[in-house]
Amino acid sequence: MDDMQTTETAITLTPAAVGRVKALIARSDKSVLGIRVGVTTTGCSGHMYQVEYAEDERPMEDVVEQDGVRVFIDPLALMFIVGSTMDYVESKINSGFVFDNPNTTGQCGCGESFSV
Repeated sequence: MDDMQTTETAITLTPAAVGRVKALIARSDKSVLGIRVGVTTTGCSGHMYQVEYAEDERPMEDVVEQDGVRVFIDPLALMFIVGSTMDYVESKINSGFVFDNPNTTGQCGCGESFSV
């Protein structure tokens, strides 16, 4: 019998997110493989996304390759973000990665943290 496989993509990047990840990797002063997405327990709603450079591949990580970039998903974050879309948004006030996450049940007023 074959092992069960996840049919849902862990995360999908918009073209703007792909462009921003490529720009971040290009200007890094270290050798990086891509970016790592995780979830921390913090904020007024309970969880917050964490995005950082991935200098190495860690055990049990999901790796999403899309349009020439690699996104490493922390195994503890996978259940919180599976099926999400990651975008990059710039405005006059701020800029950053934003997540459209079908798993959230709530979000704080500032949009920095979420609950599932």
